Amino acid sequence: MSDVLTPFDDAATTAAAIASTQRWLERAVIGLNLCPFAKAVYVKRQIRYAVTAATTAEELLAELRHELELLGQANPEEVETTLLIHPQAMTDFIDFHFFLKEADAAIRDLGQEGNLQIASFHPAYEFAGSAPDDIANCTNRSPHATLHLLREASIDRAVDAFPAAADIYKRNIETLRRLGHEGWRRLFTSDRTRVDADIEPGVKFG
Repeated sequence: MSDVLTPFDDAATTAAAIASTQRWLERAVIGLNLCPFAKAVYVKRQIRYAVTAATTAEELLAELRHELELLGQANPEEVETTLLIHPQAMTDFIDFHFFLKEADAAIRDLGQEGNLQIASFHPAYEFAGSAPDDIANCTNRSPHATLHLLREASIDRAVDAFPAAADIYKRNIETLRRLGHEGWRRLFTSDRTRVDADIEPGVKFG
């Protein structure tokens, strides 16, 4: 069971949100190597999936503060990172974009600046200055609006272990341009069940 502040009444809805997110992780984030650091925490089952039924900015902000506090107190060996999945809040990307300022402010208010940070993903994600149909936007497009809570110490260690970290963004764009929109669509419509035989998905509710 989940201990989010605002859970869905229907457990199947939560399970479906997690399943689609794991599918995205397996096939896009890990399968295309968009994030070289993602596979290790996934395989070790160190990801917390927090699915909230929040519908307003106020509810989502309360949920975010709750998750930041949980992650700050958790043992990194058990919970390294959190995906706060909010299918009903900030569904409009512009609203989501402006909410990120409040999200960063929450980190400061909780005294976690320098310890935790947030990466953002959204089904309609658009980088500044890009066209809506630019395939490069897919590097940050997820099945549901999602706030990814990360430990800065872990990011620093990962970057130190990956000398070309600064080139990841450019490499990802090149990967997606080669793949194209049809290839991106097929990632999620093919019948394959794994992108890597070593991956065994797990659900951690904290």
